Amino acid sequence: MTIPRSLVIGCGSYLPARTVTNDDMSRIVDTTDDWIVERTGIRERHIAADDEFTSDLAVKAAEAAIAHAGIDAQEIDLIILATTTPDLTFPATATAVQARLGLRHGAAFDIQAVCSGFVYALTIADTFIKARQARTILVIGAETFSRLLDWTDRGTCVLFGDGAGAVIVRAGEGEGTIHDRGILTCHLHSDGRYQDKLHVDGGPSRTGTVGHVRMEGRDVFRHAVTNIAGAIKEALAATGLSADDIDWFIPHQANRRILDGTAKKIGLAPEKVVFTVDRHGNTSAASVPLALDVAVKDGRVRRGDLLLLEAMGGGFTWGSVLLRW
Repeated sequence: MTIPRSLVIGCGSYLPARTVTNDDMSRIVDTTDDWIVERTGIRERHIAADDEFTSDLAVKAAEAAIAHAGIDAQEIDLIILATTTPDLTFPATATAVQARLGLRHGAAFDIQAVCSGFVYALTIADTFIKARQARTILVIGAETFSRLLDWTDRGTCVLFGDGAGAVIVRAGEGEGTIHDRGILTCHLHSDGRYQDKLHVDGGPSRTGTVGHVRMEGRDVFRHAVTNIAGAIKEALAATGLSADDIDWFIPHQANRRILDGTAKKIGLAPEKVVFTVDRHGNTSAASVPLALDVAVKDGRVRRGDLLLLEAMGGGFTWGSVLLRW
């Protein structure tokens, strides 16, 4: 007897052309390259052009994922876009992507879980496929996070960048074992008691403004390592696997210290961790698919590899996805 499995059959990404280095940042705010690298591991980030919107980034990443999967865009029957920076308050930016891909069928919607958005979106896609409500799903994480930054706050403005990543998820069948291709297990969490630790101080209901990112860095760091490690251990326990079984750990690229701390806490070898934070900064919901695309395109991730994806974001939200490529 077989069971439905969600197969990730292609991926793609897009980064804006403008690159901002730490030296560039030192001319904007009181900081240095050494200060940023020592505390975060970030060396540069990409910033969208003034006339470049989240939907533009999302469409380019989507087109790359469609080409990599070798499918016709018309095969897509659902689009899920994870973003904290939609083009407009409404309609959903996913519908703009749908229109620009020439799709007139199916459904499209946004989800908002900040940096955990892609992990949440991938879990939702898995649920749709298991319920046999969709067959081919485009899952995107896209952000123009630079639009939310206070460029006088060196504690936040040096951390973030813009970008987009996407995957094509297709319905398949498996034997129900850990050797199946596709998503093996997903685990999502949130704890709203800590929403003030990492938030934007604006919104249409409360202030009628967009607002800026505000963060209590030490508290975020402490919760991130603990919460992410917990979600990873949950995934391993659900499948009977161990850290040694993981071929590649593809985490949310928030901070090199958080990534190192998490890998150490779960006993994962450092050489199995995919790092892109040095080149991309924190791209929020885009960071996991961006890192995945880098590792696939440079040949590290190969068919059959076991991948562990994780993220934590404001809310707090966090979660993990374990899948076989």
